[in-house]
Amino acid sequence: MNESAKKLGANMRRIRLEKDMTQGDICRKLGLDRAYISNLESGKKNPTLATIEKIANALGIKASDLLN
Repeated sequence: MNESAKKLGANMRRIRLEKDMTQGDICRKLGLDRAYISNLESGKKNPTLATIEKIANALGIKASDLLN
C-alpha cells in the first residue's frame, strides 16, 4: 500500500470519528458506496483530488487537513 494513501485514510478516519460521524454518514453526503469509503480509510484506494475535496467538505475541513 502507498504510504500517502494510508496517511490520508488514517486522517480521514480520525477526523470522522472526532466529528462523531459514521462511514454511512459520509457516504450519504457524498453519494458514494460505503465499501469505497472503507477502502479509502484503510489505504487500499487512492482518491482523485476532486474526491478528496468532496470528503473534506463533507467533514467540514480543508482538503489539506486530510493530507497532512
